[in-house]
Amino acid sequence: MMHTIRRLIHAEIFGVVLFVTLGFLALFSFFDFVDQLAYVGRPQMRGYQIPQAALYVLLLVPSRVYELLPITVLIGTIYVMTRMAQSSEFTILRTSGLGPWRALGMLLAAGFTFALTTFVIGDYITPWADRSAQLLRARYQGNLTVGQTGAWLREREPYAQYGVNVGSLAPDGSMRNVRIFEFDNQSALVSMMQAPVARFAPDEAWVLEDAERTEFDAPGARLGRVEHTRIGEFRWPTAISAEMIAAAVLKPDRMSAVDLFQYIRHLKANAQSADRYEIEFWKKVFYPLSCLVMVMLALPFAYLHFRNEGISLYVFGGVMAGISFFFLNNMFGYIGELRQWTPWITAAAPGFIFMVISLSALGWLVLRR
Repeated sequence: MMHTIRRLIHAEIFGVVLFVTLGFLALFSFFDFVDQLAYVGRPQMRGYQIPQAALYVLLLVPSRVYELLPITVLIGTIYVMTRMAQSSEFTILRTSGLGPWRALGMLLAAGFTFALTTFVIGDYITPWADRSAQLLRARYQGNLTVGQTGAWLREREPYAQYGVNVGSLAPDGSMRNVRIFEFDNQSALVSMMQAPVARFAPDEAWVLEDAERTEFDAPGARLGRVEHTRIGEFRWPTAISAEMIAAAVLKPDRMSAVDLFQYIRHLKANAQSADRYEIEFWKKVFYPLSCLVMVMLALPFAYLHFRNEGISLYVFGGVMAGISFFFLNNMFGYIGELRQWTPWITAAAPGFIFMVISLSALGWLVLRR
């Protein structure tokens, strides 16, 4: 009996959530495409036409699904619960032995499926698709950069320290306008290496092409000479990988959890601030779990008693609740970074707040009424 009820509820929820997700996805993709039309035919976007713009929007679809899924889960589940309450279906199910905790368990089982889907999309599909989209734009717009100063990284060795500046990433994955500053353990500048092009070698090294090396005498030296050397191809051993460079150039929320974790370890090992990336890492961990919170928030709607009222008002309330969760999640991220809150608490706080609200509403409707 309960197996049949579970299949009924899950089929209703999955169908409505899929429909709502496709509707929102079509709307956001339309906005993205209209936004890209402004770049079509521009002289600085050489060869960027409507097919390329459509491909770029298509590559943004996984990130849109990742962002929208918790919200559409909430809207779809609220719609199903409200409709079942309005038609007295849920009342019949309750008389058949479907108690509040058993109903919560069924919804959490569906929420776990959505959470797993969100994790797979956000951790495996979205990073690849977003990176491909950025490289596609870079192919027509030029190199992918983070501004006039480029991306800065740091690496510490037992005998020296390095400051690395990468001007931009080329569409073929190589680096442009690379500068490497070498310091001794007393923080004195020892040498500077610069090259117009650098590529990643397979054995944890960079290959700098047409490099120019400038060596400085030690501080206090009598001569104070500066020696310039031109090197056709220079191999620089380093643990800075392509994923770390991409992390410095691309948005951290588009990285996978594994890449974020490795980049955080690199930043901490080199005495750099990693608060922003730690918050993004824990948001990667807790964001899929928000699907569980969303189905919990939708369950109290099944216990509302109405027959003649429409369900549009309750669906609208679900939309507002989903949007408020999205903004609260972003707001906590920014405030946590500014106030240096504990990263995992910052990332988990929005979901915990909504979970308390949902359990309080469920307890009031079921126990008090």
